Amino acid sequence: MGILELENVTLLLDGKTILNGISLDVWEGHIHAIVGPNGAGKTTLAAVIMGLKGYEQYGGIIRFAGQDLRGMSVSARAQTGITMGWQEPARFEGLTVEKFIEASGRDGQDPATVLGQVGLSPDMYLHRAVDRTLSGGERKKVELASILAMRPKLVLLDEPDSGIDVASLDNIFGALKYLKENGATVLLITHSEAVLRQAEHAFLMCHGKEIMKGDVEKLLPYFKGECIPCDHKNHPKPGVEVPKA
Repeated sequence: MGILELENVTLLLDGKTILNGISLDVWEGHIHAIVGPNGAGKTTLAAVIMGLKGYEQYGGIIRFAGQDLRGMSVSARAQTGITMGWQEPARFEGLTVEKFIEASGRDGQDPATVLGQVGLSPDMYLHRAVDRTLSGGERKKVELASILAMRPKLVLLDEPDSGIDVASLDNIFGALKYLKENGATVLLITHSEAVLRQAEHAFLMCHGKEIMKGDVEKLLPYFKGECIPCDHKNHPKPGVEVPKA
């Protein structure tokens, strides 16, 4: 039984089907990934799980640790242990990195320690503001540090390598390992083969549907430009190579 269970989840926005009968089991204590082309519905699915404004009216069932999430606010879901890291992290004018991490984390979590875990020098960053003076990649690391401090049960990470230089990827991957070792379940949304390889299990989405699942090796052909068979009207003929997203 998964810690997160989705049964036939659908979502219509402006009369258009964005999610179409998604059913997933996310196993506790594992790192999972969702891959697929742009427009497949990956980020939308994360928004529905998190309960973000505008994404509450879904069909189907979403359970977390056996509890139906329907009708629960974002804050209520966060209290159950669910958190999300954004592709484009927010800015907080006037709030220091130290205070941001303290506000997010559990008592006893040292902001300096979690900053070091994501590759940021505490001496250089603790007293900086979480604002436009930080690059997108720096804010991404600060956000991830705050998630480490939370000790969440389930982490949804949208493009965790976005804005991150190649030299810093090991810090991000180390943070994923730390989350797992401390009992968190991680669901990665990614276009990156390198990020996918950090997972143990993956789902492939296309046009709002989950069309394949399995271990990482099973889904690697997607990154080689090989279209996975599905019932989308634009599915190419057998043997036709398609570009990856």
